[in-house]
Amino acid sequence: MSKAVTMNVGNDGIAVLSLDVQGKPMNVITPELQQDLRECVEKVVSDEAIIGAVVTSAKNDFMAGADLKSMSPLMAGLGAAELAKIIGGPDSIKTVYREMEICGKPFAAAINGTALGGGLELALACHYRVAADRQDAVLGLPEVQVGLLPGAGGTQRLPRMIGCQAALELMTQGRHIKPAQAKAMGIVDALASQEELIDTAKAWIKDKGDPVQPWDKKGFKIPGGLDANRIGTIQTFLIANALVAKNTNHNYPAPISIVSCVYEGCQVPIDTGLRIETNYFAELLAGPVAGNMIRTLFVNKKSADKLRARPEGFAKTKVTTLGMLGAGMMGSGITLVSARSGMNVVLLDSTEELAVKGKQYTEKFLEKRVKKGKMTTEAAAEVLDRITVTTDFNDLASCDLIIEAVFEDREIKADVTQKTEAVIPEETIFASNTSTLPITGLAESSSRPNSFIGMHFFSPVERMPLVEIILGKETSDQALAVALDYVQQIRKTPIVVNDSRGFFTSRVFSTACNEANTMLMEGVSPALIENAARHAGYPVGPLAVQDETSIELGYKIHLQT
Repeated sequence: MSKAVTMNVGNDGIAVLSLDVQGKPMNVITPELQQDLRECVEKVVSDEAIIGAVVTSAKNDFMAGADLKSMSPLMAGLGAAELAKIIGGPDSIKTVYREMEICGKPFAAAINGTALGGGLELALACHYRVAADRQDAVLGLPEVQVGLLPGAGGTQRLPRMIGCQAALELMTQGRHIKPAQAKAMGIVDALASQEELIDTAKAWIKDKGDPVQPWDKKGFKIPGGLDANRIGTIQTFLIANALVAKNTNHNYPAPISIVSCVYEGCQVPIDTGLRIETNYFAELLAGPVAGNMIRTLFVNKKSADKLRARPEGFAKTKVTTLGMLGAGMMGSGITLVSARSGMNVVLLDSTEELAVKGKQYTEKFLEKRVKKGKMTTEAAAEVLDRITVTTDFNDLASCDLIIEAVFEDREIKADVTQKTEAVIPEETIFASNTSTLPITGLAESSSRPNSFIGMHFFSPVERMPLVEIILGKETSDQALAVALDYVQQIRKTPIVVNDSRGFFTSRVFSTACNEANTMLMEGVSPALIENAARHAGYPVGPLAVQDETSIELGYKIHLQT
């Protein structure tokens, strides 16, 4: 049976531990990894010929966190007290990390790619960290995004390393940072090329090789201090609490648990702090919020991203040229994400001025990325060159997929549908980006309703990760397969829904808006309605949403449906 962690000892007396969890594209914490890592640590400690160890990955990236699917049985029927015994028990990954940390021999983490959650926590437990200087790699503790906190020592080691304020910002927001940022913040000690990564880690072991963490040394003080009477400490945690309240209205327990965990745990020795972390983690794991978030935002999302709804028997398609009808807000956004994904885009509108304006949306977006240093001028120009503006429907003839995003008016949509179908091949799929109009009704204007499908994007397209794919009465499996392949190509999450007024998202949210309008007509204060919605978890109140999207637009859509 293959090992999740293998160990090779060189002539220099340094062991290289390679993480390679079988059957997973990325390393995650599994029972096999826990057991193998413990055995490797014990061998390093017991073998006098070994002077230290480097922990790295045999995969393209270093390691992610826990296998969230395997956590589901843990959450079933167990209370916080029982969970705490498991999470902080002698066989837990947290205990393995601590045993490695205090074993008396130096461990260096050679972070060859992305390190998230428990993967970064493993690196934090090592005595030295060198990261590959890769632009596509990120580091972070994103557990808050699934209703949890870093439960393998992250809430205790990170603030002891970089200070409470910086650590809280990363953990309460679940932010990802690049290796260079991690180096600047003091999370990693050095950057190296992929080729020099292991040698750099080994050089540290030979040169310094200090096997004791700063927080395990006598007289250690947290960077920035944590005196409960200091003004700076009071401000740090007051601001952290205020930001959590502003961003979540206390609907999510994880961010405030992180703040409490850091405050309480950093005032005591680290072993006590780790126990405090365990108790807070167990409380979150036993509660309903984490379970719901893991199921919806991770397990179900992963399933959707893998296109589990894709019909079998159809070859994978790749869109090389997209035809985009309409250069308004939605059309411009779809053009942007498609061009950034490597597609050529033919952007059509009724006038050249409108089409050019739509292309300028992409240009402005790219300029901002260049100014922030996130993109080179050459790369931005390459993306922009993929977009061709036109007013001539004949320019759509060579497109692999057509997406229509004109105004929510049946007659206008019918007109552009018929003009497009007159020039494109019979097999080309035609998708309508509509938020409310039933697809079966729109397909009545099409001469090929089997190739007609709904594709509902959300605004702003470049930021919103979800796309609704709507099946009309006659939509074929071929059309569905192509639509799903395209959504995956632009790296968004598709959900497939049946045809009805408002589909799924608009139908659900419009119910909240209609109720808010009814309350308003009944004399309820607008402020009370908006505040109640915020406290219920809505990021924006239903009245504000209608103001932002235009009440007139909502009324016109109502007439059309």
